[in-house]
Amino acid sequence: MLLALLGVLPAVGVPAYAHHGSASYKTDKVVVMKQATVTKFLWANPHNIVMFDVKDDAGNITHWAGEAGSPSATGLLGWTRNSFQPGDVITVYIYPAKSGNPVGRLNKIVFADGKILRDSQLGGDKKEQ
Repeated sequence: MLLALLGVLPAVGVPAYAHHGSASYKTDKVVVMKQATVTKFLWANPHNIVMFDVKDDAGNITHWAGEAGSPSATGLLGWTRNSFQPGDVITVYIYPAKSGNPVGRLNKIVFADGKILRDSQLGGDKKEQ
């Protein structure tokens, strides 16, 4: 029985570890997107999601999704279910997806009034681009 249990534990643990890896994101640099407009905020497990639009110099809009930690983790950093409202204008610091898709892992968000919400205690410490 013990041998069977030891054989199953690694199989169960590996998918959980892979889910929490950062292999999908360019974690060596943070991309800054100014004047982003919040379109939706999902306060949900396993990750909060901030959806926002960014306009480029030509006026084209790109719809982004930024992943953050869980409500229990980000709640310790000051996040609440009402932290973001559609129409909020924010500056987003994000680790973009390696795939080039408009998704990424949030580093921090700065509101127009200067308030900062970080995704971790270290949010904002990486080199910005």
